[in-house]
Amino acid sequence: MRILFLTQWFNPEPQFKGLAFAKELQRRGHQVEVLTGFPNYPGGKVYPGYRIRLVQREVMEGVPVIRVALYPSHDRSPLRRIFNYLSFALSATLIGPWLVGKADVMYVLHPPATMGMPAIAISLLRRIPFVYDVQDLWPDTLRSTGMVRFGWMIAMVDVWCRFVYRIAGGIAVLSSGFERILLERQVPIGKIHVIPNWCDEEQLHPGELRKEEQQWFHGRFSIVFAGNMGRAQQLETVIQAAALLKPRYPLVQFILVGNGVEAEGLKRKAEQSGADNLVFLAARPVSEIGPILHHADALLVHLKRDPLFEITIPSKIQAYLSVGRPILCGVSGDASTMVNESGAGICYQPDDPAALLSAIQTLMELTPEQRELMGHNGQRYYREHLSLEVGTNQFESVFRSLAE
Repeated sequence: MRILFLTQWFNPEPQFKGLAFAKELQRRGHQVEVLTGFPNYPGGKVYPGYRIRLVQREVMEGVPVIRVALYPSHDRSPLRRIFNYLSFALSATLIGPWLVGKADVMYVLHPPATMGMPAIAISLLRRIPFVYDVQDLWPDTLRSTGMVRFGWMIAMVDVWCRFVYRIAGGIAVLSSGFERILLERQVPIGKIHVIPNWCDEEQLHPGELRKEEQQWFHGRFSIVFAGNMGRAQQLETVIQAAALLKPRYPLVQFILVGNGVEAEGLKRKAEQSGADNLVFLAARPVSEIGPILHHADALLVHLKRDPLFEITIPSKIQAYLSVGRPILCGVSGDASTMVNESGAGICYQPDDPAALLSAIQTLMELTPEQRELMGHNGQRYYREHLSLEVGTNQFESVFRSLAE
C-alpha cells in the first residue's frame, strides 16, 4: 500500500507514532510519505538545523518527509497555541494536497482538532480515505486543562470534531473508554478500532548515566517522572508527597525529567516547601532518556483527578512497561486497570499526597526480587499486548480494509 502520514508533530520531535511507525510499515513493504510541520515541540522553538520556510523536503532514514510552514509556539498562551495549530492546518490544507504523492490510505494523528482541516481537504481533492487516530478527546481535553474557558468555543470544537468523525473512513482510539465516549456521540461502532499505544522502542536503551546525574541514583531509592510538566499532570501532589516522605525515608529521591508550562512554577514550589529530596533534570531527546528509566527504582505517572483522564492511558505507561521497572500509577480508570492487569506496579488515588506516600511505602517494603518481578511482568505484558509489532498489525488491517 501507499500510505500518507499527516501529523503536525514528527521526528525529531518526541513522537512514538512518527518515524518508528513509518519505518515499520516500510519494512513490511509499504510506501510511506509524511506531511508535517517544522519541529518545535515541546519547547516552542524551532529545532537546530531547521528554519521556517513555506516548504521543505527531506528524507529521514529512508522515509520522505514534507514540512510546511507553521507558527512555532507551545507556552501558556491559549492565543499563541491556537495560532500554532491553525497555522499548520492552513498550510497543510492550502498547499498540502499539491505536494503529496498518490496514496491508497491516509493516517491522520489527532490532536489538535485542526488536523481535520487538511485531512478532509486532501481526502476530497486527492480521493484518499483516511484513518483518524484520536489520542486526545476534544473538546474534553480543552475543558479539563482549562486551555479554553468559553462555552461557545467548546461547543464549536465539539461540532467540528463530530463532523470530522463522520467524514473519516476509520477512527482509531487508545482505550475502551474512548470508544465508549465516541459511541455516545453517535459514531458508528464499525468505524471505531481500539488500538493501544506503543512506545518508541528503538530509543529506550539502558546505556550509562551522565556522570553528573549518578549521585541521584546510587545509594538511594530513586523515583523518576519523565515527560511533560503541564496542568494535567498536577505534579504539586509529588512535591507535597516529597515533603511528607523526607523525615521518614531520607534515602528516597524524586527525579523529575522534562519541561512544560508548569515546570518553573513547580521548581519554585519545591524550593518553598524545602523538599530537597526532589531534583529537576532538563528535558532530553527520547534517545537519551533510556538510562534514567532503566536505573530508576520506580517510575511515576500522575494525572489530576478528572473524568476525562479515567479513560486516558498516558503514553509514558507503555514506555515504563517496556523498560521493566515497577510503576507508581496515580491515574484512575483505564490506566490503573492496565497497570493492575500487567502486575507491573502499584496504583494510588491521584491528587492525594498521602496516597502516593502510602504507595511508595508499600513498594519499598517489597523485596528486591518482588520488585524485579513487577518489572518482568510489565515487559511481558508490553510484548504481548502493546508493542509496535502488535499495534502495526492492527493498523495494517484497518488500512487494508479502507484501501480496498
